Amino acid sequence: MMSSQPTDIGPAPAILSPRSRIFLAGHRGKVGSALAEELTNRGCAQIVTRTHAQLDLCDQSAVRAFFAQQKIDHVVLAAARVGGIHANNIYPAEFIYQNLMIEANVIHEAWRAGVRRLLFLGSSCIYPKFARQPMRESELLTGILEATNEPYAVAKIAGIKLCESYNRQHGTCYRSVMPTNLYGPNDNFHPENSHVVPALLRRFHEAKERGDTEVVVWGSGTPRREFLHVQDMAAACVHVMGLADETYAAHTEPMLSHINVGTGEDVTIRQLAETVREVVGFGGGIRWDAGKPDGTPRKLLDVSRLRGLGWKPRISLEEGLRSSYQWFLAHRDSFRG
Repeated sequence: MMSSQPTDIGPAPAILSPRSRIFLAGHRGKVGSALAEELTNRGCAQIVTRTHAQLDLCDQSAVRAFFAQQKIDHVVLAAARVGGIHANNIYPAEFIYQNLMIEANVIHEAWRAGVRRLLFLGSSCIYPKFARQPMRESELLTGILEATNEPYAVAKIAGIKLCESYNRQHGTCYRSVMPTNLYGPNDNFHPENSHVVPALLRRFHEAKERGDTEVVVWGSGTPRREFLHVQDMAAACVHVMGLADETYAAHTEPMLSHINVGTGEDVTIRQLAETVREVVGFGGGIRWDAGKPDGTPRKLLDVSRLRGLGWKPRISLEEGLRSSYQWFLAHRDSFRG
């Protein structure tokens, strides 16, 4: 059982100094905001951010001008078009196009501007639908992908290969981390386009407010999923980004260099729903809609590579769900409608 204590805050790795100008792409999102907090807490004082209105990362000329003007030392690429099963099914073109353009523009223009160190954030959906469990990094490209999010997964695989190709050809230090399912503050609680944790938290909360006798949950409840609190994810990113080149190289391969980030533990969706019901305090039952898609049967990451590099998570699932619910309650007026 992981400790529920927050990740220890220590000084920034020597590579990430207070003088480093770090472009954090996607700072307003769930992951980006956690990364901004983590970097700030570790003494990184020069974090450069831009909203979408200020800089459209799909616009190559705008990205090129940004890097030419800002003199960036390091990049953390957390910007992405993201969503749950429903959103991936409805908007596959947007998911593949926007993610490909964002990563291609940022990675290429960072290299053109002389940025040697970059961290790309991917997703565990890069692995085949029936990958061996737990999924080692070597499972990449060994089978077909889950159909419901294939466009997004293909884009994220391309991001990994972009980083590796620039490293191979240009001697850069562009690293990739593949997080498991994330949740926490600044999550997307949209009633249709959110991931499973915020969707369940909102659904059970609203059912409690209405006095419902049951909550309907998609699928059979049998798929198994791994969940990582976003604050743990941010701490892992800073840890990986700050590793010395020789240390990173000793634990990876040039064209198989990405690192899984997770807890190494999973639960069934049924167990997750029951825990959320308890956290929210909903007294009714759960009805499973088996006519809705389950997605991949199991997604558990092998995190031995990351453990070998000296990092492990600190926040337990139940504690993380309770803090996420409290954040939702404090911000629920933003999610009405």
